[in-house]
Parts: sequence; C-alpha cells; structure tokens
Amino acid sequence: MEKARHTTKNSFWIRGGYTDYQSIFLIFVIVLFGLMMVYSASSYRAITSGYSGTYFMLRQSVFAVGGFMIMYAVSRVNYKYLSNLSLVLMYAAIALLIVVIIIGRASHGATRWIQIGPMQFQPSEIAKPILIIYMSDACVKKAKYLNKMKDLLKMLILPGVCIVLIALENLSTAIVCFAIVVAILFVASPKIWNLVILGIIGVVLAAVAVLTVGYRGDRFDAWLHPETSDNGYQTLQSLYAIGSGGIFGRGLGNSIQKLGFLPESHNDMIFSVICEELGLFGALVVILLFVMLIFRFKFVADGSADSFGGFIVTGVITHIAVQLIVNIGVVTNTIPPTGVTLPFISYGGTSLVFMLAEVGLVLSVARQMRLTE
Repeated sequence: MEKARHTTKNSFWIRGGYTDYQSIFLIFVIVLFGLMMVYSASSYRAITSGYSGTYFMLRQSVFAVGGFMIMYAVSRVNYKYLSNLSLVLMYAAIALLIVVIIIGRASHGATRWIQIGPMQFQPSEIAKPILIIYMSDACVKKAKYLNKMKDLLKMLILPGVCIVLIALENLSTAIVCFAIVVAILFVASPKIWNLVILGIIGVVLAAVAVLTVGYRGDRFDAWLHPETSDNGYQTLQSLYAIGSGGIFGRGLGNSIQKLGFLPESHNDMIFSVICEELGLFGALVVILLFVMLIFRFKFVADGSADSFGGFIVTGVITHIAVQLIVNIGVVTNTIPPTGVTLPFISYGGTSLVFMLAEVGLVLSVARQMRLTE
C-alpha cells in the first residue's frame, strides 16, 4: 500500500522529489486522444473553410506542446512560494477581466477574448488557476475567518468580484469558478452551515443572472422542449449523434453530424462526436480516464506536505470534475445548454494551456512527497 512521506524543499526550484508518473501518463493519453478527436470532428469544417483538414488539430497541437512545457516548468516551481503571489495574481486576474469588458473581442454574442496581434486568449480561463491559488492561500492564512459568516464574506470579496465579472459574459464559467471556491472552503471550513448559506446565495445570484438576460432564459426552453424551441437545434443534433452511435459507434472519422449539422462539433460538443464515432464504449472509456485521473489527484491531495498544497489539488480536482460533468450534461441534454469545454479534449488553446498549468501545480505538490511501502 502506498503512503506519502513528506520532504522539505526550501528552494524556489524543486530538484528531484517524487514524480507522479501515473498522473503524467493519464494526462498524455487524454490530451493525445483529444487531438485525435479534434482532427476527426473539425476536418470537414476546416476543408469547407478553405484550410487543410488538419488545420484545427495542428493549432491545438501547438497549444498542447506549449501547455506541456508550462506544465513541466510549473511542476518544478515550489508551490509554497505562490502563497506570496496570490494577492498580486488575484488583482491581475480582476484587471484582465475588466479589460476584456472594455476592449474585449466579441464572438457568438459574448465578449470573452482579448486580442493581441494574431493571438487571443480568455481571461476567464486564466482566472480559474488564480482563484485556486488565492483561495488555498486565504484558507491557510485566514483560517479563523472560516468560523463566522461575516468574516467569511469579507474573505470572499476579491473572489466574489472576480466571479461576478466573469458572470457578466460567461455564466457557465462563473458557475465553475464558484464551485471551485465552495469546494476549497468545504475542505477547509469546520462550519458546514456557512457553506450552505453561501451555496444558497450562489443559486439566487445565478437565478437572477438567468432571469435578467433574455438569451439565458431561452436556453431553459431549449432544454425542456428542444424539438419545438427556436434554440433547440444544437441540442437535437447532439442527441442524434449520441443515439446513432450505439454501443461501439460508427467508427473513428465516420460521424455524420459533424458534416455541418452539429455546431461547435470540435469544441463544446465534441463529446457528441465521441459518442457517435466510438459509441457508448468509447464514451465510458473517456469517463473512466477522467475518474482515474481524479482519484490519482486525490492521492496527491491526501498526501500533500501541508494544507496549502492539499487545497490547491482540491481546487484542480473540482475544476476538472465540474467542467466534465457540465459538458457531458449539456451534450446529453441533462442540464440546460451552456458553453463549457470538455477538459483537455475540446478545441481551445487558452483552456488547454491553463488546465495543463493546473496539472503542473498538482505535480509540484506531488514532488514534495516520497512514497514508501
């Protein structure tokens, strides 16, 4: 049976330490599978847009290589030093979210991107790992604030501002960020009722955000009545793809729905293509890979050298798990449609790079451990 024994590392760069090869292997498998599915799901769109069939896959590959390089670099950084940077990082995230509101680039009716020359990125994706670091640090340094609701709300002012700014244009990402905050507090806080109240506040604010913005209310109609709703086309095409896949699918590359019928087939709806081409068997294998990764991360969290490291890994686990559940819930019409990518698999450079950076944080926490029998 594996047990964790901790090592003390005082330098900024960690040399040696425990390398979590199981997590690294799982991440490589998931990302490589994602590149394969991005190629399969996007080749038709790329060709009809005047590009090579490998256009989107090659772009995603560049981000994957860059993301793995960042993952390795972050894994060598002593995560304990991030404690001193958490406040600065949070202010930087809030500043970027304000900038995107002022001069951001709009796409699909939402302003979420900052354009710098030929490159663009989503500040909301950057905010997720920063929220994880900030909340983990706050729960260590301000542990006494967790006992009283008044003090807890004070501690959550900056994360709250960050989440509200995200929610203005991207409610689904804001919900993921809120879940990250609540999960870290759940692990750190001795007061469950404070979290219940906080959860109620979050639900009320989410309901207000839905009811006050017309297109969000329309999504509920598309969820309940996709066959008659004006906004139910994507949901129906997704269900057609899933249903036609059967047990073992049509075969890799043989999806019909990706041929112009299913919008965002290589992005938010890529799980539908997986189900159509690889069937229920392929979908279950993908879910199993994520479950294995989450359990591996849980082992790192349980054996972390300190609470700060444990909270960081908890935040990363929550990010991956919630985003996985929401994405699959949307494509199967289990929950109202919203724009959340499938972690490590959907097309999207910013999301992939910063999720791999989060994996680097987990590996950094793991490097503080040594395994003994």
